[in-house]
Amino acid sequence: MPMVRLAELESKQLIPGAQARFVHTETMTIAYWDFEPDVLLPEHAHPHEQVANCVEGLFELTVEGEAMRLQPGSIVVIPPGATHSGKSITASRIIDVFHPVREDFR
Repeated sequence: MPMVRLAELESKQLIPGAQARFVHTETMTIAYWDFEPDVLLPEHAHPHEQVANCVEGLFELTVEGEAMRLQPGSIVVIPPGATHSGKSITASRIIDVFHPVREDFR
């Protein structure tokens, strides 16, 4: 994949109030999320391992019933199959890395 600029990637709204841009490699997907304040991420689970990185704002992430407040510099590893949900407390930017590739995000 040649170098790309994040701003030039197509933005998708998968959740009302949240925009995402995706980079897919052979073995992983990187999601760059921009959340408006007060956006709910419904409870869900998937077979992918996920690493959530908060780079801006305040975001509440609940994994297997344990709620955590993420702020810039917070990183959470979500195991495959773990039930999780979230809520943006403020406008937030999250970078998620998924392994293997999230085909449903293509």
